[in-house]
Amino acid sequence: MSRYSKIVGTGSYLPPKRVTNIELAAQLAEKGVETSDEWIVSRSGISARHYAEPAVQSSDLAVEASRRALDMAALKPNDIDLVIVATSTPDHLGGFPSTACVVQRKLGISNGAAAFDVQAVCSGFVYAISIADSFIKAGAHKNVLIVGAEVFSRILNFEDRTTCVLFGDGAGAVVLSASTEPGVLATRLHADGSHGNILCVPGSISGGAVDGSAFLYMDGQAVFKLAVSVLEKVAKEALDAADMSASQIDWLVPHQANIRIMQGTAKKLGMSMDKMVVTVDQHGNTSAASIPLALDVAVRDGRIKPGQNVMMEGVGGGFTWGAALVRM
Repeated sequence: MSRYSKIVGTGSYLPPKRVTNIELAAQLAEKGVETSDEWIVSRSGISARHYAEPAVQSSDLAVEASRRALDMAALKPNDIDLVIVATSTPDHLGGFPSTACVVQRKLGISNGAAAFDVQAVCSGFVYAISIADSFIKAGAHKNVLIVGAEVFSRILNFEDRTTCVLFGDGAGAVVLSASTEPGVLATRLHADGSHGNILCVPGSISGGAVDGSAFLYMDGQAVFKLAVSVLEKVAKEALDAADMSASQIDWLVPHQANIRIMQGTAKKLGMSMDKMVVTVDQHGNTSAASIPLALDVAVRDGRIKPGQNVMMEGVGGGFTWGAALVRM
């Protein structure tokens, strides 16, 4: 009998502090940075985002999203035999212990399940889905908890209006389980390190201090051009691998980075915006958390139904990109 992997639960969590463009513009004005709701919306489609309080870490957001995904899957923490957390804002400097291990501890998973982080920035969740799918199909794991969790507000330069208005904090999670029915139909992953300088945090740690900048840097125009190009191609690669066409996609759940990138991708795939899940207006760009956040919103409001085909795709610093075609 063939062994497949299937999403059996989704969950998400946003920190309570919601900041609108008008509120953010007022805060930035105090620093001498000029922006407006109109300026932000016209360039990104973003109207609001959520920020975590100073004491809240990525793992805290991840745990809340995970609990909701586990509840939907009707599973207990110790039913999970692998934890993968996609994050660019880990709890600990240097990335260890991994945020996945912290999430494992906070959830009370005490069965010795494997746990590790994935760092592919905004593509991290798609990378994690592909990894978990391979492990399950190989028979190595049965129930995998996959989380995208970020506190990007910690690495934003609030004197740079081209970046600080775009990002927010949050977490999304899925439980991927072994199944006799096809769930993950195809995944495709790519990276091109020659473009690493267009979206990065260029600083490093030396002698216990930051060497260089610890703030996010982005060449917006370069990212836009590359993103629209690679997202169309990787989506078609996944469709070809599954022997399907774009007309068979019920829902497109892209990385929620910029509404113009999302519109450009839908147009190139010949898809109506009515088939795209959009949360960027209320969440901003939550990096690795954006796809599972959007997926959970659409599952819980009834748009995404069992048996439907969903294309998830993302691009991130590195430069990384990937797509996952799944049947819910």
